Amino acid sequence: MPDADPAPRPPVADRRPTTREIHGHVRTDDYEWLRDKEDPEVRAHLEAENAYTQARTAHLADLRQAIFDGIKARTRETDLSVPTRSRGHWYYGRSFEGREYGASCRVPVADPDDWTPPRPAEDCAPDQPALPGEQVLLDLDALAEGHEFFSLGGSSVSPDGNLLAYATDTVGDERYTIRVKDLTTGELREDEITGALGGGTWDRAGEHLYYTTVDESWRADKVWRHRLGTAQADDELVHHETDGRFFVGVGRSRTDRFIVVVSGSKVTSEYRYLDAEHPELGLQLFSPRREGLEYSIDHAVIGGEDCFLVLHNHAGPDFELGRAPVSPTPPEEWTPLLAHTSGVRLEDVDAFAGHLVVHQRSEGLTQLRIIELGGEVDERGLGEDYLVEFDDEVYTVGSGSNPGFGQPTVRLGYTTMAKPASVYDYDVRTRELTLLRQTPVLGGYDPDDYEEHRLWATADDGERVPISLVARKGAADAGPVPVLLYGYGAYEVSIDPYFSVARLALLDRGAAFAIAHVRGGGEMGRRWYEGGKLYAKQNTFSDFIACARHLVETGWTRPEVLVAEGGSAGGLLMGAVANQAPDLFGGVVAAVPFVDALTSMLDASLPLTVTEYDEWGNPEDDPAVYDYMASYSPYDNVAEQRYPAILAETSLNDTRVLYVEPAKWVARLRERAVNGADVLLRTEMSAGHGGVSGRYKAWHDRAFSLAWILDRMGLAETEPS
Repeated sequence: MPDADPAPRPPVADRRPTTREIHGHVRTDDYEWLRDKEDPEVRAHLEAENAYTQARTAHLADLRQAIFDGIKARTRETDLSVPTRSRGHWYYGRSFEGREYGASCRVPVADPDDWTPPRPAEDCAPDQPALPGEQVLLDLDALAEGHEFFSLGGSSVSPDGNLLAYATDTVGDERYTIRVKDLTTGELREDEITGALGGGTWDRAGEHLYYTTVDESWRADKVWRHRLGTAQADDELVHHETDGRFFVGVGRSRTDRFIVVVSGSKVTSEYRYLDAEHPELGLQLFSPRREGLEYSIDHAVIGGEDCFLVLHNHAGPDFELGRAPVSPTPPEEWTPLLAHTSGVRLEDVDAFAGHLVVHQRSEGLTQLRIIELGGEVDERGLGEDYLVEFDDEVYTVGSGSNPGFGQPTVRLGYTTMAKPASVYDYDVRTRELTLLRQTPVLGGYDPDDYEEHRLWATADDGERVPISLVARKGAADAGPVPVLLYGYGAYEVSIDPYFSVARLALLDRGAAFAIAHVRGGGEMGRRWYEGGKLYAKQNTFSDFIACARHLVETGWTRPEVLVAEGGSAGGLLMGAVANQAPDLFGGVVAAVPFVDALTSMLDASLPLTVTEYDEWGNPEDDPAVYDYMASYSPYDNVAEQRYPAILAETSLNDTRVLYVEPAKWVARLRERAVNGADVLLRTEMSAGHGGVSGRYKAWHDRAFSLAWILDRMGLAETEPS
């Protein structure tokens, strides 16, 4: 008999020490040389890591294909979104079987008084219009042709409906090129704007486009105005933000009257506005920045008077909704419309002619609040005030695309972890909630086959931490089951319950999926965010560990089949819990992980570092911050211990979390971990922070991760039920 193939040997990165002394500490880094992605040695190392990962997972090839086939079989590939009305057209997206990207389309509004979206024919052939009078605005597959990566950064139709500005990225570095298409002729205009961050914003006249660009550290710092028909070199600089902690953005009010420019840091904001009815006043500052004061403005008409709605934290951390005149106004003169209520976090407000829609959250759940502006109104000019209610224990609801100021309906989206995403129209006049569409899941899917739970873990300091969990009904009746526990915990970003077709590959093989709503996110209000940042960052990690222990202690799972997953700042979470509680997990998936946090925050020239000081602190200037970050930064705390198996995933062109962070982390794990060979690194060589582009590529990408997860759970040979 011939000898069996030897086990693949993991790549070993050369140790090339560099040292730096800071605050009396000498910090030695053996793998900083991996930062130069143009170095042939670095690329060769990444390719060797990819080859090793492929060899170690070769036995999962059939499972990966089965998962991909399952996602594909349960997805309606030729499909159409619910049309959204804007001015004289209904806009919608189409997808086609066998195509990666799809198309954006529109049809004329037939009856101005009818707000019921038209219903297309089911499974319309790709070469046929889905609705009478269909106009294809963008064929994304045609735009992506010849590119390994493609992303549409945003598209915007001019107010008169005749021009379309759209932005594309074909590298993955999120620097977009904006082009303008004439929708009456189908031809491209000569205008081309390069180096933009995302898309463009039209002025009310449709003569100018506003857009943002970034500085060398990838901070959005400038807002420009481009006049159609001119060269980009002639564009006017509208606003330049020179404070490195602040980034800028630009938009247009739903009423079309105002162009709004925002400057914001993690804890402070400042708004300027350009009034189309008084252009001679130029760009006006609404309220000067004050450290720690966050606010946003939106144009509304209440009681026949123009005003600004101001959502702000001047009165309390969970925000208040105020009213101000259309003029520069200090916080002391913002009249309360919805007073601050502790525990009810006001997150956004949308103004319409007849009502306001307030986005809020309470007890870890999202809510939509309707405030009527007609009928019997109080001294504030507000009418009836109520929530749009749903019956599920764990759910997510949010306002959808609602571009029309005068529309009487509210388009909203709703989902649970078992119920596919649904689109509703809520008629404010009749208070009728109409289901327009639930995302189809083919193959006889029934949400009643699954059970959902809201669980509560107890953190080290006694705080109750919510967990959202979904599993096949009765999955845990016979004892513990494998669980995938997901976490993020930063920037006040909430990971709310959501449905996933790909996730069925886990659930239908007997596993459960759970979200740990840890501090650092925004699920439980502003205090939840404050309790997981800066010097409280350890709470994020201990909360996740507490959630994992709760699932074990209550009989849901066992450590050896409990897999943790997180990405970006959630990847930092993964690295920290792997260091701090390695025996609690059978596997860890860290996607584009921020695992070398201390190195990044010590280098102000890197993308986003300065703007991140309010989130993590400035370890270069403050010894206490340095010491605290050094106590948890995953790369700095890799120990000589047995780790759970780890799959680290990254992208070469990521501008948010550079590929070098997981590359260095994996190298150090290989050096120090007792089982370093169980650590895998997979690098997409032509993608950015969001991973690969194209839906089929994305399905293959997710199938790879899910197959590895199922293998760690011991379910690789299990057939789906």
